[in-house]
Amino acid sequence: MASTTFANVISPMKLSFMFLLMSNMALFGVSDDTACVVTYPQAWIKVHPQDVDKIQFALNLEFLEAEFFLFGATGFGLDKNAPELAMGGPPPIGVRKANLDDVTERIINEFGLEEVGHLKAIIETLGGFPRPLLDLSSQNFAEVMDDAFGYKLYPPFDPYLNSINYMLASYVIPYMGLVGYVGTNPYLKGYKSKRLLAGLLGVESGQDAVIRTYLYERVDLVVHPYNQTVAKFTDRISQLRNRLAGCGIKDEGLIVPPQLGAEQRTSSNVLAANELSLSYDRSPAEILRVVYGSGKENVPGGFYPNGGNGKIAQDLLRSPK
Repeated sequence: MASTTFANVISPMKLSFMFLLMSNMALFGVSDDTACVVTYPQAWIKVHPQDVDKIQFALNLEFLEAEFFLFGATGFGLDKNAPELAMGGPPPIGVRKANLDDVTERIINEFGLEEVGHLKAIIETLGGFPRPLLDLSSQNFAEVMDDAFGYKLYPPFDPYLNSINYMLASYVIPYMGLVGYVGTNPYLKGYKSKRLLAGLLGVESGQDAVIRTYLYERVDLVVHPYNQTVAKFTDRISQLRNRLAGCGIKDEGLIVPPQLGAEQRTSSNVLAANELSLSYDRSPAEILRVVYGSGKENVPGGFYPNGGNGKIAQDLLRSPK
C-alpha cells in the first residue's frame, strides 16, 4: 500500500491557496506602521494660507446640518453633544425632534454625529468661527416649499411631522455642501487641506446619496395632503435652487427628461450629475443665494437670518446691494 503523505492528501490547488492565504496574513500583519501611512514630500505645503477661508466657509453648512440632524433624531443639538464646537454662537431657532420611524431615526442620528466629526475636523485643522444664527423652524421650511411650488401649501409643510416630510426637508440641505466642496477643490493648494476636503466631500456625497435613494424608493408616493408625489417635490426643490443660484442647471430632481439623464439614456436620476456624470459645483456666492432664500449673496434670510459667518460670507454680505 502506498504511504499517505501530506502532499497526497492536500491537492496542489489547495496548497497554492494556503500559501497565498498565509502570505496575505503575513502581509497584513506587518507591524511597521509606515507601510500604512501616506507620505508627502517635505517641501509640500500642508495648509496654504489661502485655503483657510475657503474651507472655513463650509462651517456655515456643517453647523446647519449638524443641528438639523441631531435635533431631528434626538431632540438635542450641539449645545448638548459638543458645546465647544458652537464657540458661543446663538442656539438655532425652531428646530425640534422629528416624528421618525426607527430606521429613519437611526440614519439621521448617524448623519448628525458625522456632522459633529466634520466640525471637529475643520476647526482642529484650520480654526473656526461661532455658529451663525440658524432658522430651522417649521415656518421657514414651509416658506421654502411654498417658494418651490409657487403657491402656499395647506396646511403649511412641517418637516418634523413624519419621516417622509423630514427626508424631503433633508433633500434641501446636504447637496449644497456637496456642490460647495466640489467648487472649492480646484482652488486649494495645501495637501492637508485637499485631504480634509476630500474626506468631507466623500461623506457629504454619501449622505446625499442615502437621502436620494430613500426618496427614490418612494418616488411615486403621494405626499399627504398636498396631492404631489415625492418626485414632484424633489423636482420643484431643485428648480428653486437653480433659480435662486442663477447659474443654470446644477441641480436635478429624482426623475428628469432623458436628455438630462446619464448618457442621455435614462430618466432615472438617483444621483444628480452633469452630462459626463460628474458632480456639479457651486461657488460660495451661489450657495448663499440659495440658503438665504433671497437669490442674493448680500441679502440674508432663509436659514441664516443674520447671514453666514467667516470672512467669505461676511465680505459678500458687505458687497454692494
